[in-house]
Amino acid sequence: MKFTVPREVLLKPLQTVVGVVERRQTMPVLANFFLSVTKDKLSVVASDLEVELMAECEVTVDKEGDITVPGRKFLDICKALPDGAKITVSLSGERVIVRSGKSRFTLSTLPADEFPIVEGIGGQQTIEIAQSDLRKLLEKTQFAMANQDVRYYLNGLLLELGGKRIRAVATDGHRLAMCDVDLDHGGNADKQVIVPRKGVLELFRMLAEGPIRLTIGDNHMRAEFDNTRFTSKLIDGRFPDYKRVIPNKSDSVIKTERTTLCQSLQRTAILSNEKYRGIRLNVKENVIIIQAHNPEQEEAEEEVTVDYIGPEMEIGFNVNYLLDALGAIDNDDVEIQVTDANSSCIVKDPKKTECTYVVMPMRL
Repeated sequence: MKFTVPREVLLKPLQTVVGVVERRQTMPVLANFFLSVTKDKLSVVASDLEVELMAECEVTVDKEGDITVPGRKFLDICKALPDGAKITVSLSGERVIVRSGKSRFTLSTLPADEFPIVEGIGGQQTIEIAQSDLRKLLEKTQFAMANQDVRYYLNGLLLELGGKRIRAVATDGHRLAMCDVDLDHGGNADKQVIVPRKGVLELFRMLAEGPIRLTIGDNHMRAEFDNTRFTSKLIDGRFPDYKRVIPNKSDSVIKTERTTLCQSLQRTAILSNEKYRGIRLNVKENVIIIQAHNPEQEEAEEEVTVDYIGPEMEIGFNVNYLLDALGAIDNDDVEIQVTDANSSCIVKDPKKTECTYVVMPMRL
């Protein structure tokens, strides 16, 4: 195997796939990049057995072949070379030699056939969507995913395909985020899959502009775009019936300016209990009094003018969950539907209906 490529061209695929290379691996080969050289193309693959990334670039090929090289070391060498450098990579015995100008590096290798590559995924359904739309779906919901919850099916994001719509739902049992995007062409049938947390974060990191093709298989989801192929295992489990968690529409609606409410919550939260992050909302006609206290007997109180006519009530919330939901709304105004002290509230953008956020109350 031997190929030559400009530094900037090689850096792009390496930086695209390096995110899934774990520093501490159970299998040594997973710390490596799989390099495959054919005709005038280099394919770089990285995997952690849950997420696999492949990116391609054009190179000048002297000899075709496959090999694996230490991923982060290979990337660090290429990054450290000067701008505009030409890099020649060649296989010599069981070593890979990287040459550029007067620099020469010799890297250890592992056999290509040891590297686990996901070939076909048995695609059952394929849809095309704009990268910007998929990025919006992930951005508006990913913060509500659980992290290392024993209910393993919550450690990911539900993607629901049905008709000409794709929906993303995430919940950690305390709050829920849901967002819809319309598709130009719908799928063949209704389908639900759970993409693991790492796959969601990695895919979100790479999305930019242009179309993306999603293929849903039996145990994997694959996304293809911009000379890049993303493959993630799916979580084998049943996502909870999220529709039961969303309260019925309430007539008690608080309307207010989003930034003002966020700033008041952030100031009050300074004196909340550091562990539970609880704050109390006293909802009265056209005003909310936000209160917090902590074990050191310190207290904070803020008064926010709102548009509200309805029953007076006191509700406790985790302030971080409220702030996350408010932060996901783009509008200057926000609408919060409340029912009583024991019911979840719904946080929505009054002008856009595609996203819904549910925050469950807490006892204080």
